[in-house]
Amino acid sequence: MKATSAELLEFGQLKALLGRYVESNLGRKQLEELMPTSDRRDAEARLADAAEAIAYTAAASQRQPAVRGAAVRLRFDSLVDPAEALRKLGIDGACLEAKEIYDLTNLLARAVEIRRLLLACGERFPRLAARARGIAEFSPVVADLAGKITPEGEVADHASPALGRLRRDIDRQRGLVQESLERFLRRHREDGVLQEEFVTIRNDRFVVPVVAGRQHRLEGVVHGSSGSGHTLFVEPLETIELNNELVRLVEEEQREVRRVLREMTERLRAYLAAIHAAVEVLGGLDLLFAVARFAADFGCTVPRFSPPQAPRLRLREARHPLLEEVLRRQGKRVVPLTVTLEGDCRTLLISGPNTGGKTVALKTVGLVALMAQSGLPAPCAEAELPVFDQVLADIGDAQSIQESLSTFSAHITRVRQMLEAVGPDSLVLLDELGRATDPEEGGALGAAVLERCRAGGAFTLASTHLLGLKMYGATTPGVLNGSMGFDEATLEPTYLLSVGAPGKSAGLEIARRLGLPEELIEEARGRLGARERDLARFLDELHAKLEQVRRLQAELEQEKRELAAQRASLAAEWSRREAAKLKELERRCELVLARFEAEARQTIDRILAEVEPKRAAAARRRVAAAKRQLREELDATVLAAQDEARTETLLAPAAQVREGARVRLRSWPEPARVRRLLPHEEMEVEAGAVRLRVPVSDVVEVLPETPPPKRPEGVSLRLTPRPEPVKDEIHVIGQHADEARTRVEKFLDDAVLAGLPRVRIVHGHGMGVLRRVVAELLHASPHVARFYPAEPLEGGAGVTIAELRSGEEA
Repeated sequence: MKATSAELLEFGQLKALLGRYVESNLGRKQLEELMPTSDRRDAEARLADAAEAIAYTAAASQRQPAVRGAAVRLRFDSLVDPAEALRKLGIDGACLEAKEIYDLTNLLARAVEIRRLLLACGERFPRLAARARGIAEFSPVVADLAGKITPEGEVADHASPALGRLRRDIDRQRGLVQESLERFLRRHREDGVLQEEFVTIRNDRFVVPVVAGRQHRLEGVVHGSSGSGHTLFVEPLETIELNNELVRLVEEEQREVRRVLREMTERLRAYLAAIHAAVEVLGGLDLLFAVARFAADFGCTVPRFSPPQAPRLRLREARHPLLEEVLRRQGKRVVPLTVTLEGDCRTLLISGPNTGGKTVALKTVGLVALMAQSGLPAPCAEAELPVFDQVLADIGDAQSIQESLSTFSAHITRVRQMLEAVGPDSLVLLDELGRATDPEEGGALGAAVLERCRAGGAFTLASTHLLGLKMYGATTPGVLNGSMGFDEATLEPTYLLSVGAPGKSAGLEIARRLGLPEELIEEARGRLGARERDLARFLDELHAKLEQVRRLQAELEQEKRELAAQRASLAAEWSRREAAKLKELERRCELVLARFEAEARQTIDRILAEVEPKRAAAARRRVAAAKRQLREELDATVLAAQDEARTETLLAPAAQVREGARVRLRSWPEPARVRRLLPHEEMEVEAGAVRLRVPVSDVVEVLPETPPPKRPEGVSLRLTPRPEPVKDEIHVIGQHADEARTRVEKFLDDAVLAGLPRVRIVHGHGMGVLRRVVAELLHASPHVARFYPAEPLEGGAGVTIAELRSGEEA
């Protein structure tokens, strides 16, 4: 992103706030380099990474069980910046210090652990896993170096066998020297030559303190004196050889330590390129999870970018994070900002009282745009923005004595620079446009500037107190007026942005609230011209009406929500009652069957007592057949009732009926289309070639508009006239189930093509097999709207009536 005004929009202060969440210097380095980008793919990738980090952080905070793939809190606070160590590794022959090797080994160990954790949950968080793959497999070198350097930066004894042996020898030699000196002290305790009775070290050699002037009584080497000169430090002659051996061992130990450090350095040097890459990944991950914690603390959402062909700026309940941070410490809350600019309407003029939040509104929009294109979540309930190639801002007073710039000169200089750079992908923010000069000239100049930005296609937000600009906003297409709220009762700004009308400056009221004398305020009010008073009164009335409209809209929205809830409640109650009815119907059917079976058994028992066995067996078969027939009739009745219930769940209120809709009527068997809505809750419908005038309440269902199926390429359809008319009835009595199914399917196809509204399928009673086959087929057929048994006079349960969907409905 070029020519940005990030410093005016406090982007640097935002990064400082974000830096509180970063745990390591690796992350802080990447935060310092963080800047917005105008590359859409880059910005979207950054936001996708941030969204995944937010989801991971939320999952890690849920205390999930310790299973593979569970998100775990990642820590970066123990990582030390290895820049100096890596610089040394890049120099052949250079050797790292022990503490540098320890810090680098610790960093690689953390890298191995973070890589393992992120790869384990790669299925849920693929973007984080992809970053983790940028960390090489350092497990071998970490295992080789782990524990060989202590946290204090000392090479451990077990770093090499030789080093361990030398240190054991050194400890043993020190013991010998100590014993020799202690014997010496005991011998000369009463001689008066010892200043004090202890052993110390001078020039890496063990010595004893001797009174100055008495050293000639002892055989030894003087290695120094105290600051006062009263004490000399003497190495007795008998310990010189022991000390020499100790010095030799210490020097050999130091040579072994340097050898071990060079060996470890070469081991790490082989991984230099991979370590550089891992440091970059770890810094990026630290910053990414810092962003996630910031988003959680400030209630941020991940912005999205509008399509290039339909740019849109939409912020809902946006908050300035720096202002929110300040107000939090004061126990206060930020008043959120909602702005929408889209289509040809890309300019918003904000007016209203001083200290009313106009400048904060401009900064909020600009900062959210910079955050989105930096890959940062924004403190909004919703954020959709274009991808800007530049954010141009003139905010604040840029006067300069050194450069001989007055307030107006600095303002115009900055505006000139912005106009030279503005384009269709620009966001322009102008605070107090046309300020610091004559109001009429400033208003005219401001209108010309806004018109140039509007003609260039830029998204523009400007604040003003000037009447000329307010009139420009009210009379120019594509320009919106907005006002910051002002409470007339408390004489304080509400910081609430309302779009649709300009606001009044309320300068006198603000001056009164800030402590100017009342008589001065009244004198100033008396000096206002009639034009200014009329305008102020007009704005007051306009804002009162807008407030009334907003209140009515809120009430209507509330009523709409209540009606929707009531409708849902009624639908649920209706479904419950229908289910209860069906259950009751099934219960009664079972009672009828039970009573029928009981009476049949009694009849059979009586017959058995009177007739021979053959007739009794025939009677049993007839009873069983009658029972099956009764069961089938009851099942068909319940199935039809369920089909009826499923259809009635789609019943629509009259409010959903509109011209052109396809509906089903109570008074007409076929679907119809609404042609006109008439007065007195009536409508004109067309059903085939018939036009009817019916009440709207006659609608039982609004049918969905289903597009005709798309014909495959290379396939043509040609309808030929049938040689004979299609009948509305088919007989399948005595046929096998498969044969009957095939004939009924073809019969339904022909009936739909012929436009028949209903058909009869005669299958007889028999054993009920054909009845079940026909019912299953009709239930699954897309041509059938509903089906049910015929009336007793039309054949009863031996005939099924099927109502067909129209061609366009099917």
